[in-house]
Amino acid sequence: MTVDALTDVMGLRVGHATRIGDGRLTGTTVVLAPEGGAVAAVDVRGGGPGTKETDALDPRNVVQRVEAVVLTGGSAYGLDSASGVMAWLEERGRGVRVGPEPTHVVPVVPAACIFDLGRGGDFGARPDAALGRAAVEAAAASEPGTPVAQGCVGAGTGATVGALKGGVGTASAVLDSGITVGALVVCNAAGSAVDPATGVLYGEMFQGRVDYPAPEVHRAAQRQLAEVAAGYTPPALNTTLAVVATDADLTKAQAQKLAGVAHDGFARAVRPVHLLNDGDTVFALATGARPLASTGPLALNEVLAAGADLVTRAIVRAVRAAGSVDGPGGAWPSYEQLYGGRWAPEGG
Repeated sequence: MTVDALTDVMGLRVGHATRIGDGRLTGTTVVLAPEGGAVAAVDVRGGGPGTKETDALDPRNVVQRVEAVVLTGGSAYGLDSASGVMAWLEERGRGVRVGPEPTHVVPVVPAACIFDLGRGGDFGARPDAALGRAAVEAAAASEPGTPVAQGCVGAGTGATVGALKGGVGTASAVLDSGITVGALVVCNAAGSAVDPATGVLYGEMFQGRVDYPAPEVHRAAQRQLAEVAAGYTPPALNTTLAVVATDADLTKAQAQKLAGVAHDGFARAVRPVHLLNDGDTVFALATGARPLASTGPLALNEVLAAGADLVTRAIVRAVRAAGSVDGPGGAWPSYEQLYGGRWAPEGG
């Protein structure tokens, strides 16, 4: 039985740690690989990324597998959350072996951050090592195949999409070959996810699942968004992050191709995207449980296409699952508040 989430890739678990209130609107999300790690790669296309250990994922470099990936709020400050994940992994002897003893390991924990500073009212409220540890502990405590919480949780707690509230979304698919592909997205974009002419989510237009809202609903939503934009002018510093994973047996180079193609999913669901003030980043993970079909290098194509499609679907879910926020750091209505869920397409 699948749950239509990243955790359908067997062995992967997801944990969120969320901080709301007392000036806080932020959090951290950890994707925990099975013990022994997963092949990993990354593709960074935003012009203002905040990342950690991404150079280690270059196919030319020595690290082959990673034990976890961290997505976090807090801009560059929030990357400290990866330290808590590293400490947790070290205590369990999980990481790159660098000495004669089993405890002599260095966990390689790639991480990327979104900008959410001050969105809860306190610019200094941001994820730290303790929050990273809480997120990895939540992942480790979950059962395999557990559904993943979506919306304003973990790294998506303080996320926004233009003037709308953003958040976390996830989706998965089992391909004809039996290979599973999943995606988890933190949608926090300077661009918009909504077609200004109709109010339909761009990602739903791409999926062909469109039921247009009534014109009066759209006009009212546009007026409210204009009021929000006029009353709050935060720095346009945003980032959409994703982890795309598969149980296919991929090389690091193939995983890097998967990460690159998955960015197409961003472009279908958010416009504009990959700007100089975005840090748009996709990580790819491959657990290696299933071989690719023996049809040559083109066997990878179905995995690549699925990765991009699932990122689009996960962005739609992130926007639809997000709840409105109105606090000392600002007010962001949710898409559901503005347009209602009565015409949401099945499968979101």
